[in-house]
Amino acid sequence: MTVCEYKPGLENIPATQSSISYVDGQRGVLEYRGIRIDELAQQSTFLETAYLLIWGGLPTKQELGDFEHQIRYHRRLKYRIRDMMKCFPESGHPMDALQACAAALGLFYSRRALDNPAYIQAAVVRLLAKIPTMVAAFQLMRKGNDPVQPRDDLDYSANFLYMLNEREPDPLAARVFDICLTLHAEHTINASTFSAMVTASTLTDPYAVVASAVGTLAGPLHGGANEEVIAMLEDIGSVENVRPYIEDRIQHKSKIMGFGHRIYKVKDPRATILQGLAEQLFDKFGQDAYYEIALELEQMVTEKLGHKGVYPNVDFYSGLVYRKLGIPTDLFTPVFAIARVAGWLAHWKEQLGENRIFRPTQIYTGPHNQPYIPISERPQLWEQHANGL
Repeated sequence: MTVCEYKPGLENIPATQSSISYVDGQRGVLEYRGIRIDELAQQSTFLETAYLLIWGGLPTKQELGDFEHQIRYHRRLKYRIRDMMKCFPESGHPMDALQACAAALGLFYSRRALDNPAYIQAAVVRLLAKIPTMVAAFQLMRKGNDPVQPRDDLDYSANFLYMLNEREPDPLAARVFDICLTLHAEHTINASTFSAMVTASTLTDPYAVVASAVGTLAGPLHGGANEEVIAMLEDIGSVENVRPYIEDRIQHKSKIMGFGHRIYKVKDPRATILQGLAEQLFDKFGQDAYYEIALELEQMVTEKLGHKGVYPNVDFYSGLVYRKLGIPTDLFTPVFAIARVAGWLAHWKEQLGENRIFRPTQIYTGPHNQPYIPISERPQLWEQHANGL
């Protein structure tokens, strides 16, 4: 009998073979389909990058134009989805609203023609087009306002910022936001992508695949970490408080949000790019009060924990960028989802190519041959459990 080795969190256990993205955590390299992330951030757009990830290669001018046109055409939501969103509680988290809305799309487009290229393309277009509209609509509707309709004359990123604020964004802000989406579009088999792949392996519809991934991304150890970084900076309050804060966290072995990564043992290349984007925004629109705290925090953590491979990850500077773009803190993770839909769909499409349902094993640690206890004899056991014995 083969004895399985248990690895908590499946650490370093390959779950699939993929040609979508590559990470070298020792050198700080991230590639999408072999193209380095810094090159894509400088030269590409989010939709071109999404095309690259999902369809496997850079599009021609005609292919990209057609792709962008289809997404502009499908940005609007069906009125029944808007009506459903009006019933959501104002206090609900936007990620919960987004998960419900993504799942609801499957009710309207429920035909599972997973062997039909036209169905796959239509699903890709709908999800990329409608997810940003859902996020912006919920933000306005929870304040009691009607959602802002998409504008066909605005590109993908500018349109989202417009729907969020009903104000056409500055070109620099729109470009910075587009780069942020590119940076967050894909990152190998992280928790939400693995969730998407497991769901996809059952051959359910792509809307359920994305909904399951959204639910996984919502956790504070995954996409929710960027919200926690801002909360941490608020808690620290000033540059002078950084050292005692870090020393206390280290002493109590507490997690420092925005630092450390399962793969990267150097500074996350996305964090480096995001820091540069933040500085561009600060130069044009004014400094953020938390930026100096963030710089001191990075220096202090590097000094104390750099030898352990603990450096800023993608979440550390992204929140500062989003704050300057006027995005509310609890929308940071939904914005992450807007971007990561591209990666989830790329893995969904790849999974369909050689599908086998995921069915991992386990190492059983419980007892055997336990007797059945009649119900009349169980109250004492219940009382023991209730009393914590």
